[in-house]
Formats: sequence, C-alpha cells, structure tokens
Amino acid sequence: MPGSFPQSVAADKNSTAGASIARSHRSALRSIARVVTETATPTPPDKALASIAEMLSDAPALVLTGAGVSTDSGIPDYRGPRGSLSRHRPMTYQEFRYDSAASHRYWARSFVGWRIMDRARPNRTHFAIAELERHGFARGVVTQNVDGLHAQAGTKNVVPLHGDLATVICLYCGSREDRERFDARLASANPGFLERARVDEASVNPDGDVDLSAALVKAFHMVGCEHCGSTMLKPDVVYFGEPVPADRKEAATKMLEEAGSLLVAGSSLAVMSGYKFVIDAQRADKPVAVINGGPGRADGRVQTLWRTPVAPAFDALLDALDI
Repeated sequence: MPGSFPQSVAADKNSTAGASIARSHRSALRSIARVVTETATPTPPDKALASIAEMLSDAPALVLTGAGVSTDSGIPDYRGPRGSLSRHRPMTYQEFRYDSAASHRYWARSFVGWRIMDRARPNRTHFAIAELERHGFARGVVTQNVDGLHAQAGTKNVVPLHGDLATVICLYCGSREDRERFDARLASANPGFLERARVDEASVNPDGDVDLSAALVKAFHMVGCEHCGSTMLKPDVVYFGEPVPADRKEAATKMLEEAGSLLVAGSSLAVMSGYKFVIDAQRADKPVAVINGGPGRADGRVQTLWRTPVAPAFDALLDALDI
C-alpha cells in the first residue's frame, strides 16, 4: 500500500543493509513531501526579461528544466496548483526494488499510462530552448524530465538527469530494451487488458502510470528480460530515493562548467539533484536566473527571479534576442 515500507525488507530492517534501505526510503518520502513556499520577491517582469536576455548574450547558459516546461504538452507536474502530488504519491526506489507486489502494480499501471505519455509532443517552450541553443545562447540542456521532448524539439546537447521513460533496464543483468519493443511484448502477454483499463487521460502521472483497480493489477501478466529472464525490469529513470547515475552527473557538471550562467526553467528545484546546480553555479561565481510560475527552493539565492508561465517568457526572450 502507498506509504508502507517495502515488505521484503521490513522483516530484515534491523540488519545493516535493511537499516540503510529503510533510511533511504524515509529520505525519499521526505523529499516527495517537501513543500515549497514563496521566500523571495520576484523581479519586476520587464527587468527580469532584460536581465536574462543580457545574461544569455554575455555567454551561453546551461538551461536546467523541470516539469513546468512540459505541462503545455499535457504532462502534469508534481508540485504545481494541479500537480499530481495532490492525488498520487510516486513510488520510491526502495518500494520498487524490494517489494515485488509494488513493482508489479507499477508495471500494470504504467502499461496503460505510458502510451498516453508517448503521445505527448514538444511544445513552444521546448522549441524556443532549441532555438536558444542553435543561436549560441544556450550551451545545452540538463532536464529533470523523463519525457524526451527536448531531443524531439531539436536540442542537440541534452543530459536527461533523471533518465528517459523510452528505455527499460534489467536490474539483474543490466541489459536495456527500447520501450516500444517492451510494450509490444507486454501487449502480447496481456490481450484485451487495455480495453478493460480505460482511464481518463488527465489522470496520468509524471512517472507515467495511472490508477487501476486491484482486480486489474492482479490480472496483469509481467514479462521477463529478453537476455536473462528476470522480471526485475525498471524504466530507465531515477526514482525518488535512487541516486543519479555517475555518468549523467559528470556530463551535467561538465556542461555547467562550460556555460557562463545557469537558467532554471519550470522547476521548483525541490529535489536536491536539481537544486545542487544552483549551489554549484554560485560557487563558481556564475549568475543564476529562474523562470517559473510558482515558488522554488532556490528563489532567495538567485539574481533574477521571473515569476511567470514559462511559454510566454521564452517567446519574449526570443524576441528580445532577435531570434
């Protein structure tokens, strides 16, 4: 059940490994539950536009994006006014990895929700950011989103910090599989399941799953890894309570080192993996600006805070930069 401790670890939680897993699980729950409130006075809109345009003109910026960039593509955010956290608590890595019932439930729900996510297409903000890169105003993008829309929009230098739902990884042997191929195997193993699981498309969550009845979850048949047969398969995304892979952290850090500034777009930076970029940029004496429709964790630390929906802000930036 949501909020319960992974069942197979609960009995062993007094062991060293069990205690460590329990701590990671509790930390993940705190991160999910973090509430971000207004802590700073936003920069006046005209001044914010001019300041960010000047920052991008001085040197290419690293653009760090969050869920607010993809909401216009029909993908909900976590912490916005209509964010999914108001109705759904995402699964932690510890639950997924150590509770077979939880991972089975995830795949049943994701089998339905993924095809809704897969229909999402880049919106004008994705295309605007690609234009900033093409014209030399952006060094590239580090995105906390797992939808792959920046690459679809044409951005060349993209680090998907939290992975991509389009790939499935085996936790036993490490092999990877294209999600479309994996989905076809699931469809073959579950004839008629999608017809029985009709859901409201607006109910899809940012992690790609939807609510299903217990009866439907029980009726779902999981398939195994094509290489080793294990059913310990996971979307190649970073769950709450799971570390960002070292290669992605290194690539993102290198991109920040090569950029002249940091521009945060559509993110509350509630999770440390995103917030840390602001800390690192300021330690390197690089200016930081935020464009976001709601409050953020780093608002009191940045030079420019533009409180606005992201799409019109990027339209205005393209105009200001004569793109």
